[in-house]
Amino acid sequence: MTLPIAFGPMAIALAAQAELPPATPPAEQGPVVVAEPAEPPAVDNEIIEGRRRPDYTEPLPEEVTQTNVGAVRAPPPEAFPVDQVPVPDRWRLIESLGVVKERWWDPYNQNTYKGDRPINPDKVPWLPITGDDWFFIVNAVSDTVFEPRTFPIPVGVQTTERPDSIDVFGKDASYVLSQTFIVGAALLKGSTAYKPPDVEYRVTLAGNINYVDVPERRVLFVEPSKPSHRFDHFVGVQEAFFDYHFRNVSDRYDFDSVRIGIQPFQADFRGFLFNDNQLGIRFFGTRDNNRFQYNFGGFWRLEKDTNSGLNAVLQTPRDDYVFYVNAYRQDFLIPALTSQLTFVWNANREAQDVQIDDNGFPVRPALLGSLRGRDYDVFYLGYNADGRIGRINLTGSAYYAFGEDRNSFFTDERADISAYFAALEASYDRDWMRFRLSAAYASGDSDPYDDVENGYDAIFENPVFAGADTSYWIRQTIPFAGGGRAISVNGRNGILNSLRSSKEQGQSNFNNPGLMLVGAGADFDITPEFRLSANANHLWFENTATLQALRNEGSIPKAIGWDLSAAAIWRPKATQNIVFRLSGAALVSGSGFEDLFTALDTPGTYYSVLANVVLTY
Repeated sequence: MTLPIAFGPMAIALAAQAELPPATPPAEQGPVVVAEPAEPPAVDNEIIEGRRRPDYTEPLPEEVTQTNVGAVRAPPPEAFPVDQVPVPDRWRLIESLGVVKERWWDPYNQNTYKGDRPINPDKVPWLPITGDDWFFIVNAVSDTVFEPRTFPIPVGVQTTERPDSIDVFGKDASYVLSQTFIVGAALLKGSTAYKPPDVEYRVTLAGNINYVDVPERRVLFVEPSKPSHRFDHFVGVQEAFFDYHFRNVSDRYDFDSVRIGIQPFQADFRGFLFNDNQLGIRFFGTRDNNRFQYNFGGFWRLEKDTNSGLNAVLQTPRDDYVFYVNAYRQDFLIPALTSQLTFVWNANREAQDVQIDDNGFPVRPALLGSLRGRDYDVFYLGYNADGRIGRINLTGSAYYAFGEDRNSFFTDERADISAYFAALEASYDRDWMRFRLSAAYASGDSDPYDDVENGYDAIFENPVFAGADTSYWIRQTIPFAGGGRAISVNGRNGILNSLRSSKEQGQSNFNNPGLMLVGAGADFDITPEFRLSANANHLWFENTATLQALRNEGSIPKAIGWDLSAAAIWRPKATQNIVFRLSGAALVSGSGFEDLFTALDTPGTYYSVLANVVLTY
């Protein structure tokens, strides 16, 4: 029987020695001649079929050269038959092959109107463009919301909707139907698949139609003679900017650019401080292969429409200015974590400004305390992080707010501002599941009559945090009935208890009770098209001294209660073009909330339902 042999380097060497002739005895040797080393035997690169010898490199083929003596220039495209005209660019190649036929209404396949291929300048001679690298983008969004909800609704002072509504709080059920259409267009120059645009012009308009029905008078309108329902509409300019690319500073397209006009800006990763579309100028760019990013500039805040929250560009902008600088660094402090340092200055000069909203309620100054106008300068110094540590996804923010309030509404004197905010969300992914833990802290004012204001407030928050707008507390506005007129404890799409007249039109307030939040949640991607989410938060006032002073009460507990929510999201095409969402939330009130809002027949639990359909082109 023949045994298989393993051919290794040593075995090959031994076999070569075995084939050599026997050595000559010493006596018979002649002059010693040093022989040149023999060429190693040829190595079979494929000793076993289908496998290659390690560390073996085949010799390169001979260099290919070509000499065309007397060659002539290639003929121009006109010399070819019409069925062989060269394709002008790679974008039109697929269409010329007959694979795709462009349809302007098709959002899924290649389409000139969504920037998949450049504009042909010959077809639009009226546009001031030259070259074949200009792109035109059109987008449209339909956002439909139906929202039944309950919350404490105060009874009108002069009159009521029902004869027996004699308590402080009346019926609590209401609903909102809102339809928003967003249409935008952009004209940009440059191959933006791998570098920033050289030039960009963008305009976005938003139109909103809304209908609200509540059970009590003087909730929607200041006049008691008006009904307890309202139909309203408004068109706002959400974007109108010019973006210019100064230069590239590296082979990897690190750049410097400027953007001027109404533009979106988010001061941190989750929108805790300032997240809005405002009029301003922004310088931004990158370095070190996009690992370092910077922004600096300023905004002149626009007035907002009262009921839709859209920009009211036909009104004079506010005397409220935001100046900022921030810098991002990837893989800092540890790999896979992006760190951001932020410095923001909010300069408000609205002490002499009296503003009445579209429903007749005063919003500046807020109807609290001395009812006098206020100027203030507040500086925000913050650190934000987003990324992961091992398998733990992590997002966090920390801000220190300091400055001066020219006229505290409790004392009519100057007061220093010194307040803190921190938020942290950690999540863990397990296959198709994500589990989340959330915590937030905003300092409250412990003594509203001293010369220091310790209640933290943001400029314009819109956070994606702790359940976001699925959460009851983040989604709903709770009116602060008693102690302040036209004042809310919190703002819609916000988590802070800031006691402002309006997040859109009011001023920041640093005499507030603050917030503490601890929560847990989970997301379940049942299929690529269907997701279930659930969230549970417990909320407290950080300090109730301000509430006690405004309510003339000796003691108000801190507990707000449990905020429980769940949502189902369905994307039938597994894209963001069609999204259906149905969510429900409940606030199981705690002792502090009940102390503020308990009256005859008021429930201990309030609910919110959100049915939302978003269609995007």
